[in-house]
Amino acid sequence: MDIYGLLGYPLSHSFSRDFFNQKFRDESIDAEYVNFEIPSIDYFPEILSSNENLRGLNVTIPYKEKIISYMDSLGEEAAHIGAVNVVRIDRIKGKTILKGFNSDVIGFTRSIKPKLTPERSHALVLGTGGASKAVCYGLKLLGLQVCHVSRTPRQGMISYAALTADVISRFKVIVNCTPLGMYPNTEECPDIPYQYLTPAHLLYDLVYNPDTTQFLQRGRDQGADTKNGLEMLLLQAEAGWKLWHTND
Repeated sequence: MDIYGLLGYPLSHSFSRDFFNQKFRDESIDAEYVNFEIPSIDYFPEILSSNENLRGLNVTIPYKEKIISYMDSLGEEAAHIGAVNVVRIDRIKGKTILKGFNSDVIGFTRSIKPKLTPERSHALVLGTGGASKAVCYGLKLLGLQVCHVSRTPRQGMISYAALTADVISRFKVIVNCTPLGMYPNTEECPDIPYQYLTPAHLLYDLVYNPDTTQFLQRGRDQGADTKNGLEMLLLQAEAGWKLWHTND
């Protein structure tokens, strides 16, 4: 039986295992999807060596960037973004060959595109991890102007303290790429001035558990349009399945 899995820490919030195991049952695929919850990326080689039937991995927080050093090669988008969320594992003549891809950008762009309007041409991206890199890449592909927001701003970024009424008025799309609000810490949310939001704004949260985070609820309280990350998860999961079975 082939094995696929999710690599990250923590993983109690994730729906991926249930999604893929249901897919395997529905499509009569002889495979199992398991969680590999490891406290350090240093455990990754042990996972590979102790699971000879492992054929592919999804990668989530906090290892989308750290996993790159273990890859033998990268897909074009993963190399450009600098983050990997899909790993294909080929076993050839006793050698394990790893190729990293990024399907986050596929899932994100397809899920947010129907929500975009000419007025929503500028986006704030909250967070600076691997997911935010894919989101920024995807937003730029869709033609938006993008600004990163970080607690410790560097060149090309602004701080949360710099989110004035004028900034919020200009940037009508706000994407949360941080884990704030994710189960079980559901009372947390990014520190932005929600009082400046309007019905013209779109708040998109990559978090999908819970269904409505505090970030989204506080946006709705101001009349903003909102969307969580569940559709993105499903779209990137299907794209990841195809990447596991490509021959490039």
